[in-house]
Amino acid sequence: MPLLIVVCSTTFFLAALIPGDIARTILGPNASQAQYLALRHELGLNQSIGERYWTWLTAAVHGNLGRSLFNNEPVTGLLDTRLPATLSLVIGSTVVAAVLGVALGIASAQSTGALGRLVDGLAMVGLALPNFFLGLLLVSWFAVSLKLLPATGYVPFTQSPADWAKSLVLPVVTLALPGVAVIAKQTRDAMKDVSRQPFVRTLRASGISRRSVVFKHVLRSAAIPVATVIGLVFVGALSGTVLVESVFAMPGLGGLAVQATANHDLPLIQGVAVYFTVIVILVNLLVDLAYAALDPRVRVT
Repeated sequence: MPLLIVVCSTTFFLAALIPGDIARTILGPNASQAQYLALRHELGLNQSIGERYWTWLTAAVHGNLGRSLFNNEPVTGLLDTRLPATLSLVIGSTVVAAVLGVALGIASAQSTGALGRLVDGLAMVGLALPNFFLGLLLVSWFAVSLKLLPATGYVPFTQSPADWAKSLVLPVVTLALPGVAVIAKQTRDAMKDVSRQPFVRTLRASGISRRSVVFKHVLRSAAIPVATVIGLVFVGALSGTVLVESVFAMPGLGGLAVQATANHDLPLIQGVAVYFTVIVILVNLLVDLAYAALDPRVRVT
């Protein structure tokens, strides 16, 4: 709760500093001054920032995130309609990054030389390559030139599972590539550190198969830092949706945040911040629970 309140407070006051006036945006440039003042009063914009924040916070504590100033619709309803697209994108990219990253990291940890340098190179490229640029390249190759996948849009899973999967391929790959590189490097480094421990040498000297040593002992012992990085990749993918959803015209929370900011729609900006913060808190909780599942010593301490 303290984290949620701090994030929401910071977001509210920073968003209030954004240049623009939603009353002017709604009425247009030809409205009279009387119409403008009347709309500001109707929207509550004539109140001070502190009064507006206290009004919003009092309602939010009771589960009411207010109404969009631009659309005059409940903020919760607008966010709930956008949430499935964002969760599909973020969860899909995290799963792809985790599977490919861990597999590449294991392979790199068991080999020497070129593959290790390849992982380092991929990590550098993955972190340096902007998401929006990679997305545009993928659209140009697979949607425009090859015509294999849709360039933009999102199909709900309930409407067509096959089309839902096809609509997610390009944006998921765009978000997952940096995560693959980071997870692969962390997995390789963690496994190499564990492999130098005395208990691993004892296991090998006891005649236990290499496969058993790697997957049952080394990988599990190295899993906690890998789980931490996977959680960070999820959070990074969540923030990356702001750009990726705009590139692929997906109706998610990231695109809604951009739209709300352009319109100076403060309640809607606050709603997106609340949803994003709650998701991050839940992911951190799941990572902590994963620690206890992966290492019994965590449950004892």
